[in-house]
Parts: sequence; structure tokens; C-alpha cells
Amino acid sequence: MPRAALIIFAVTYIGVALGRLPGLALDRTGMALLGGIAMVVAGVLSEREALLAIDFPTLGLLYALMVLSAQLRLGGFYTRVALAVARLMDRPARFLLILMAVSAALSAILVNDIICLAFTPILAVSLLRSGLNPVPFLIGLAVSSNIGSAATIIGNPQNMLIGQVGRLHFGRFLLWCGPPSLLALLAAFLIIAWLYRGRWRRPAPAVNPASDWPAYNPHQAAKGVAATVILVALFFTPIPRELSAIVVAGVLLCSRKMQTRWILDLVDWHLITLFAGLFVVIRGIEAAGLPDALLAALQERGVDIRQPGLLTLVSAALSNLVSNVPATMLLVKFLDPADPVPWYVMALAMTYAGNLLTIGSIANLIVIEQAKPYGIHIGFREHARAGIPVTIISLLIAIGWIWWRA
Repeated sequence: MPRAALIIFAVTYIGVALGRLPGLALDRTGMALLGGIAMVVAGVLSEREALLAIDFPTLGLLYALMVLSAQLRLGGFYTRVALAVARLMDRPARFLLILMAVSAALSAILVNDIICLAFTPILAVSLLRSGLNPVPFLIGLAVSSNIGSAATIIGNPQNMLIGQVGRLHFGRFLLWCGPPSLLALLAAFLIIAWLYRGRWRRPAPAVNPASDWPAYNPHQAAKGVAATVILVALFFTPIPRELSAIVVAGVLLCSRKMQTRWILDLVDWHLITLFAGLFVVIRGIEAAGLPDALLAALQERGVDIRQPGLLTLVSAALSNLVSNVPATMLLVKFLDPADPVPWYVMALAMTYAGNLLTIGSIANLIVIEQAKPYGIHIGFREHARAGIPVTIISLLIAIGWIWWRA
């Protein structure tokens, strides 16, 4: 049984790393789902054990925040904010700074992937119409949304997992991860502004690109903002986060004008399925005793993966190898819930490392793919030119912060 669990885990994670298996049209979600099914079929887990392996509080929190973001998106809140920021394009460097600050702040509260999904089309059209080079600003959007999301438990899916499994306090997480994220954001702005100095503009297209984003609805946007404020306030209370979030989401669904189908169409069911499948796969190797055996073998050789410096490097490397969510699910099995510092370290390292390459973060891919219909191409090399130095400096800031806190 341990051998079967190891084979299933290895095939699943290789498929997740590659994004597909040769000869098949499977994506990462399909690989995770099949891996979970295989754990049951191979007898590593029973049906009941597989069901219990799924962390429903984490999925509930993720689902509820997606509903909240859908309300804001359909209400035109993101449209309003993006257009307000776009009015500052007369001074490109200042515009880049404000754009990165706003996207980082919103990503810390409303999930970075959603911010990139909502902002990219609006920015692409506005930048092209104004004659600005859209590449540095869209790279800045992706980079800042990743960095900003590291500051809170609800900023990105991997942080939600870390916060829920590690039972971390919302306020203490913010106080620990917020300052280095602020410094990393400033460093990222300076790097991008320096790299693109003198290359802020390009000729405006002959034909104005179409704009089809949601129109601003003051009432619906206000509902979303009010729900967000209430939810963040509840996160500072002893009420379980997932319960607070799901109640707020339920209230938002009770609408006379906003159809439930419209909101649920914007929920990322693929990501939720990915989580569920990986929960089962990781539980399978845990039941086979493989993580404990690996940890014991490392400790015998004097290697402690929970040491902050080593954990930072391992988290950064693994997140770019298999993506941050699968990497997080694997590494949390080695951490002690009684010591919150390694959990904070992993949250920072996993998220900062997402800026390294285009495949390091879903937010990067969203920006790149959303920009293509407007004739904006951000290639692997173009992104890496900014992403690599931003990631290196961000990780150095994180290591310096860890050392100072110690």
C-alpha cells in the first residue's frame, strides 16, 4: 500500500507540474481529481476516509470569498476602481505606483486572482487608448497582486489553506506578514520603474479596442463593499472564519435583482475541485506514513525543513515546480501548528516566489491570457526580466524580516 500511495502521488504531482500528461487532454485539476480517485481505487483510503480528508472549512472560506468577489465584480466595483486609477495616466511612474498600491491592497482582502481577472481588461483598453505601453503596467498589476496577497490569510488560496490548517490568528498573521509585503511592494515598483524608464509610451492603436466590462451599479457595489467590511471585522472575532464568510455569502445571495446563477457562474469550481482532489492525494501518502518517514530521515541527517531559511528556499523552489497550492498542501504536513512562525514564512515565500516565472502564479497567467485579445503579448522572457529580480529582492526582504524578528 505505501508503494501504491507513492506511485499515485508521484504521477499526480508530475502531472500537476507539467500541467498535463502526454497524450491526454487532462489539466492540473483533472490530474488532482484522478489522483484522489486512484487513492480510493487502490485501497489506500476508503471512501469515508477520502471524504474526511477534504478540509471543508477551507473550501467553505474559499467559496464564500469567491461569492463576495463575484458580487463586487457584477456590481461594477472593480470597474469603478480601475477606471478611477486609469485617470492618473498623465504621469506614468506615478500611475504605476498607485496601480500597484491599489491592486496590492485589494488583493490582500479580495483574492489576487480575482483582482487580476477584473482589472486586466479595463487597464488594457485604457492603456491602449492613452498611447501608453501596457506591458510594464500589466506586469506591475500581476506582481503587486501577488505581493499584496501575501499580507493576509485571505489574500490567495494557499494562504487560506495555511491559515485554516495552521489555525492562525487573522490579526497576528497580518502584523507578521504585512510589513515585509509592504517593503517588497515598494522594491517591486522601483525595479519595474527602472527597467521601463524611457519606454512608457507607444503609439495608440488606429481602432479603439472594445470595452465590455460590467457597468457600475452603486447599490450592488455598495452591498459588496459593506459585506467586505463586515466580514473583515468578523475575522478579528473568535467566530470561525469559514462560518463568518459563508453566512455573509449567503446573505449576498438573497438578492431581488442579482440572480444566483450570475454569481455562481463566477465561482472558480476548477480551483475548488483541485483543492478537493489534492486533499485526498496528500491524505493518502500521509496514511501510508511517507511524510513522517521523510521527515525522520531528514532529521537523522541534521536537516530540519522547518528551519526558516531552508523553508523559504524549499517553498520558493517547490511553488515554481508544481505551483503554489499543490506545494503548500505538501509542505503543511511537515509543520507544527504550535509554532506559527514557519507557517508565516511559508506564506511569504510561496507567494513571493509566484512572481519568478509566468507559470509561478495563476495571477500571472490570468493577466497574460486576458491581455492577448487586445493585442498585448507578454512573453516568458519579458515577464522574467522583471519577475526574477522582483522575486529575489522580495525573498531577501523576507529572509531579513525573519532574521530581525528572530
